[in-house]
Amino acid sequence: MSKRPLEHENIDSESHGSAGRKKIRLNDGVGHPSLPSKPQVYESERNSQQPTGNLLSYPPRDQIQKAPPFQLPTPLISFSYDEDHVQEFTDSALRYYKPIPLESLGGRGPSGQGGIGRRDQGTRGGYGYGVDLNYGYERWIRRPEERGRLDPLLRAVEKVCFRGGDSEGHQEGKLRLKDISIVAWRGVMTKILTAPYEERDGWSMNVMLVNGTLYLEEHLNEEKLLDKNNVEDRQRRNMYYGYAFESFCTTEPSSSGSEGNSSNAKDEHSTSTSTSHKQDDKNPLWGGDVNTNVQWCSVVKTKLGDMRIIIGGEVDCVKGNYHPHTTDNFVELKTSMTIRKWNQGDELRFDKKLLKFYFQSFLLGVPVSCRMFTSSGFHQASDECFSRELTLLES
Repeated sequence: MSKRPLEHENIDSESHGSAGRKKIRLNDGVGHPSLPSKPQVYESERNSQQPTGNLLSYPPRDQIQKAPPFQLPTPLISFSYDEDHVQEFTDSALRYYKPIPLESLGGRGPSGQGGIGRRDQGTRGGYGYGVDLNYGYERWIRRPEERGRLDPLLRAVEKVCFRGGDSEGHQEGKLRLKDISIVAWRGVMTKILTAPYEERDGWSMNVMLVNGTLYLEEHLNEEKLLDKNNVEDRQRRNMYYGYAFESFCTTEPSSSGSEGNSSNAKDEHSTSTSTSHKQDDKNPLWGGDVNTNVQWCSVVKTKLGDMRIIIGGEVDCVKGNYHPHTTDNFVELKTSMTIRKWNQGDELRFDKKLLKFYFQSFLLGVPVSCRMFTSSGFHQASDECFSRELTLLES
């Protein structure tokens, strides 16, 4: 790599055929308004058919050296987005995990409760019973896809870090910003870590170096942004199934179905005016209509080798009592199509999804992942596994 000073770059990841060889090209980018210094711009190579600038090639997979130690993430702060996707530093959007009742998964489900029995040939078990994940689809409030800017995460970092070398911030329990190597959203880190195994979709990122800290964010051009917002009806409905599963599996702290809440969480929720889900008397299992503007996010600190990293990301729910200083009861909810025994492609797709599940959970310190298998929009089976053990699983 060239030794020119890096202040702000745009990184492109490109897939090269089925062999999965990856190259990352460093290009110029546009400065981010929320970052504290003016970026230096270099001549762009974006329109070159052949990359002529800096190239990073991943080594052959069988020659990868021993991985550096990775420190389990520790929470620093949390925040919520309300119904209008306005950031607020409360836990108003926090949800609690509640398993789907077993009676909705066997025999005929109770009338009006989404428990619907149906037969699917060629799937595991032969028969699939479960809640209807199409429920509430017509009432779904979907937030338009946007460029994943760092501004909300930087506002959180500002509350837990201080600038300079004095001890004032340490006395307040804050981190010294110049000790942090990387600040990024969880999704960005997941893309980087899974890049060696991504053989189809490329990505671009904005990178800015400020006082020794790298700030990373995904860069979506107009074409990709348009594609994300103009999805086909079938794909849109498949996206909804994941949100519907979250609604069936979660509840607000005031609901009797929650497993337990900290007194602090109760107080914060009782003063909140934002409600992510509207309850439905026709379906007691339903956690409420889906509004993807509403999110609860955790910001954690971790360490990879000698690099200290701050990562922010959405957490689906917590199990049991919520404790702001640990991730031990964080839960990630994931959906996958039922693996058909006669279809090898199903297993290959599931393996790739499982890799992303692992990194998405592990990067935020989420110990439990609840997976759901669906067929034609019906919940067929669920299981819970420890995210730190996902690498040992076989589909």
